[in-house]
Amino acid sequence: MGEIRDLAGAFWRGEVDPRTLWTPTGKREELVPGLWFLHTFANISALRTGEGLVLIDTSNYAARDKTFAAVRAIDTGPLRTAIYTHGHADHACGLPPFLAEARARGWTRPSIVGHANVARRFDRYRFTNGWNGVINARQFGIPPAWPMDYDYPDTAYDDRLDVTAGDLRLELHHARGETDDHTWIWWPASRVLFTGDLFIWVAPNAGNPQKVQRYAAEWAVALRAMVACEPEVLVPGHGVPIFGAERVRQALEDTASWLEHLVGETVARMNAGATLEDILQAVRPPAHLAGRPYLHAVYDEPDFVVRNVWRLYGGWWDGAPARLKPASDAAIGREVAALAGGLDALIARARAVAAAGDLALAGHLIDWVVAAEPRRRDAHAVRAEIYTARAAESAALMTRAIFSAAARDSSERAGA
Repeated sequence: MGEIRDLAGAFWRGEVDPRTLWTPTGKREELVPGLWFLHTFANISALRTGEGLVLIDTSNYAARDKTFAAVRAIDTGPLRTAIYTHGHADHACGLPPFLAEARARGWTRPSIVGHANVARRFDRYRFTNGWNGVINARQFGIPPAWPMDYDYPDTAYDDRLDVTAGDLRLELHHARGETDDHTWIWWPASRVLFTGDLFIWVAPNAGNPQKVQRYAAEWAVALRAMVACEPEVLVPGHGVPIFGAERVRQALEDTASWLEHLVGETVARMNAGATLEDILQAVRPPAHLAGRPYLHAVYDEPDFVVRNVWRLYGGWWDGAPARLKPASDAAIGREVAALAGGLDALIARARAVAAAGDLALAGHLIDWVVAAEPRRRDAHAVRAEIYTARAAESAALMTRAIFSAAARDSSERAGA
């Protein structure tokens, strides 16, 4: 047993804190002959072939020199092919050192393979560069930054593609799930499945509130297709591998069932004419899967998935007529303050509601105050307290990050 296999067992038994599941160890291990797994933030798989290395994913732009060195500690031969499981910046921005090396040594430029939508994603990233920097800063609490330079695939496919190198043959399959450009990869000779971010050891990121559309139903279909391959090793986009056919099957089927349940329950209520608010109050993940170590809501949240299903099938309007053409937050804040007896009274009420434990309602109240009067430092001080508390009680990274960003913003304004 190697360190990665030992850690994989601890993951499976639920012995690893869900909030640390993605913490990379930097370890590398040969999982099956010819396949090296690098446990980085976004995992890299290096396959040795008679015609050079094949990489599955390439890491992110910030860590690419470090991950380049990690790959070269395994094998110093030419990189023949790099395959993107999708175009997210943590998976598809690590090639520049390899490309520079090929130029310097006179090697043939590595082939870059990905779904046709990867190029469209890179184009969108360039078009919305500032926005992506903003949401990246909000999600991770870092200065706004986003890359503008990308290494586009020179081999793109639409539905299926086989990639060969020497006696290695990989089957590439397109799926829409977390993204519209996802590729899952099947290596039949060794019965190894590479899922990309279609499996990441947490509840599926099918509802991200700051990102483009997710596709929960098609995601589940892809997971069922993976099960049909009968894999014996699963290599995820984040976290450690799963070993053993039965464990792999369970993880894939459970995740598919989790998604199918949320989709089915949401759409059934939509078909009955329910509003989004009604659905959010009623739909919960399947109770029998609550204890699975790979389905904890520590990145995305189930109600965000419900919102994304609604957005896909029902548009952006939530069914409440007042919110179709709503008054501004500032107008609502001024009116609520007038009803409460003034902004001071509304601030006091927000503080009292928060003290009583209803942080969600307190957030509404204090947001109305700062919308009505953005320069009130005392209001921002209370808002910072409320959203700091909301962040502290939030398990999911995206929820915690957004609340923390609100707290930081108001804290800065309170001290301005």
